Amino acid sequence: FLAMHYTSDTTTAFSSVTHICRDVNYGWIIRYMHANGASMFFICLYMHVGRGLYYGSYTFL
Repeated sequence: FLAMHYTSDTTTAFSSVTHICRDVNYGWIIRYMHANGASMFFICLYMHVGRGLYYGSYTFL
């Protein structure tokens, strides 16, 4: 869906993202959900690794 509106050229990439956020129906919410979802993924990943280090799960290998 968004691939129809995005261009990966270095001169037009920012303007295509601006176009997606302003002109595409619900493009802004898809962009922010994608960005926040990626951040939440890494937060959960770091918490999982931290929990494993805290409880010493690596010693049972």
